[in-house]
Amino acid sequence: MIFAVHMRKLLYFVVFVMCGLAHTGVHAQKITVNARIDSTILRIGSQTKLIFDVTQSHTQKVTFPFFSDSIKGGLEIVEAARFDTTKTPDGHLQVTQSYVVTAFNDSLLYIPAFPFVVDGDTVWSKSLSLKVVQPFKIDTASNTIADIKPLMTPKFDWQSFYRICLILFIIQLILFIGYFLIKKYWQKGAQADEEYKPKLPPHVIALSKLDAIKHEKMWQKGRPKEFHTELTDVLRQYIEDVFKINSLEMTSDEILDYLRSLRFEQKAVYSSLKQILQLADLVKFAKWDTNPEEHELSLINAYLFVNQTKIEEVKPIEEQIIEQSEDNSKL
Repeated sequence: MIFAVHMRKLLYFVVFVMCGLAHTGVHAQKITVNARIDSTILRIGSQTKLIFDVTQSHTQKVTFPFFSDSIKGGLEIVEAARFDTTKTPDGHLQVTQSYVVTAFNDSLLYIPAFPFVVDGDTVWSKSLSLKVVQPFKIDTASNTIADIKPLMTPKFDWQSFYRICLILFIIQLILFIGYFLIKKYWQKGAQADEEYKPKLPPHVIALSKLDAIKHEKMWQKGRPKEFHTELTDVLRQYIEDVFKINSLEMTSDEILDYLRSLRFEQKAVYSSLKQILQLADLVKFAKWDTNPEEHELSLINAYLFVNQTKIEEVKPIEEQIIEQSEDNSKL
């Protein structure tokens, strides 16, 4: 019984000692802080980085020092703090705090140690020094004001020039090809429309022009030469389309000689054409003074010549039936 009581006391003592050691170990897990700066020598106005590396456990919460616009020691903050967290090989966390700083005093700057607080304890970073130098020699003895430096003329950028020329050339080439294709397509479409457009028979065209000449009555307005010129031009074009000869470039005698077969087959038709051509030559070249009856006779003979020599196309039976039905419906 006494032995059991002693064993129980011994067990309580061991548990108490282990708890104390564990508590001591927890407090022994202090953080480590390392302060560093990228450059030890800095030109006035240049920039460098001030970095704090903190190694801690996952469960610890560290309070970092706070800087607003400047850092004690003569440093001006250019870029606010940035944090980066990485995991170390032994399972701890390394938190990196960095500032982009600059300085404007030509002197040796002393950057003091800064406090980092964790679990009520404070860990201080090490102090740093930074030499800020003035790279230019300033003549303080002279009171003269220096003139403004002249404008610097940059070198001509040939690469950009060639690039712009290439772009303009490509644009012009695209526009030229587009214009060529559009023009070709347009002409092709116009030709296709013209090909599909039904052409009137030569006698229909000639009779229509004769009707216009008859309606205008130029011989009654003191323009006989113009009347006979237009009349013979209509007949020459009709003869060229029907008889397939170059009558526009032939004389009146050459036309009559070529159509001499009509003199035997269609004597009245041949005589009508002969009267028209011979009278027109007298009026145009010999200034022949004719009477109105002769002008009217030439016009009548022109109608006779066209109507007696016209070649009418025979329409298919289907079209004739359709036209006949349309005529009957009108009646």
